[in-house]
Amino acid sequence: MSLLWLRVAVLLYGIAALAVLPAALYDRPRWRHIAIPTTVAAVLFHFVSLAETLNAAHHLLPVESHETLSLLAILLVAVFLAVYARYRTVALGIFVLPIAFLLTLVPAFRRGQETILPNNSGWIFLHIALLLAAYAALFLSLVASLLYLIQERRIKSKQPALRFLPMRETPLELLDQIALKTLLFGLPCMTAGLLIGSALAEQIYGPAFFADPKILLAFAMWFAYCTMIFIRRHSGLRGRRAVYLSSFVFLVVLTVWAANQFSSVHRFTTP
Repeated sequence: MSLLWLRVAVLLYGIAALAVLPAALYDRPRWRHIAIPTTVAAVLFHFVSLAETLNAAHHLLPVESHETLSLLAILLVAVFLAVYARYRTVALGIFVLPIAFLLTLVPAFRRGQETILPNNSGWIFLHIALLLAAYAALFLSLVASLLYLIQERRIKSKQPALRFLPMRETPLELLDQIALKTLLFGLPCMTAGLLIGSALAEQIYGPAFFADPKILLAFAMWFAYCTMIFIRRHSGLRGRRAVYLSSFVFLVVLTVWAANQFSSVHRFTTP
């Protein structure tokens, strides 16, 4: 039964990891009411699973690697919930919940057990589609930031505004909104794509999947994406600095994409 409770916790961590994004980044309180109760439920199932596992192994502290990963995940989530209870902020959950999902994924679904996701071909398609949508959103954000920079220079030099922009809003405000909203659209796509890809690759390759440097680079890309959105939203970053930041993250994305072309983890086979 401990394995069943852990798998339920993994599912709930995945749901909470997606729900916390609009709650933290888009200021949507309703999503917070989904993310926090789901996280609490995940911790409860996770704790029961860990307690049963340790009791069955007849020791109080984790010894095996999967027990250590499980304990680390539950401690991270406990810290997140403590921070939320004290400061009423879910920002930490953007990073903690996906990490908890990945840490519990390996103990819950070891290679050789039944599959995590049925009908792999459909999930692979969804994984690819979500990541491509995230890449497209990042590219559009970079283009909007470049146009912002061009428009800003035209205004300072008193040249006519770019003609294709509507006049009901100032061109700079419109371009800045496009750059930010495309990023906000891309982050849930990238998060869901990486979570689905992690589940598929762990199912096919086992825990060795997490040792692939290209996979670690992919999660570094996700971290850079989150950091860029956080900086843009909380510092009002615009103009040249926004272009530089978007260009850096886009370069990281291109690097990850190129590296994945040589990665054995991305040679999925369909039934």
